[in-house]
Amino acid sequence: MNIKILMAAIASLGMAAGAQAQDSPFGTDEDAAYAQAVWEVMKTQKLAGEGMIRSFPYDGVEPHGMMLETFYSSAEVNGHTGTLIVKRNFGPEGVEVDQVLADPDKHLGAYTVMFQREEGYDADNQNWFWAKYLPDGSLDMNAGGMRLAGRVAKGADAGCIACHSGAEDYIFTTDAPIAMMK
Repeated sequence: MNIKILMAAIASLGMAAGAQAQDSPFGTDEDAAYAQAVWEVMKTQKLAGEGMIRSFPYDGVEPHGMMLETFYSSAEVNGHTGTLIVKRNFGPEGVEVDQVLADPDKHLGAYTVMFQREEGYDADNQNWFWAKYLPDGSLDMNAGGMRLAGRVAKGADAGCIACHSGAEDYIFTTDAPIAMMK
């Protein structure tokens, strides 16, 4: 009898852990798969990867990087067309424009990305999907080991959503209407 109770308790813990992972606002396997689809679109549009287009970097701020390049595009991901914003983050602290221009790959620290998904994805936050990729296209992780993709830090006092919610359209670098970018 005790073995049956123990087995039921173990099964319950497993289901609870699975439910907790599904309820996670970010970092799930589904988020990672969607982020991979976004990355492939970024490579196709030459916003990442081999032969990517370049622009003149500008001064940045943390947490993104000391020098930045930002690109605005429209993209189709898994049958949905939305606004895609790709920010290339260069460092380390103290890096200068000439250094980034001379060897951008050496100074590229990460890509931070916003993609406006379909209605109902995250209506509380204008349906933005967030991702942070390392230069090789793999997802970065937070200190807790969670992949940075999906509704990153939803409900937290700091992080992507908390910071960007300070801008009416969640975009700090432009006042262009989202409709113009689509």
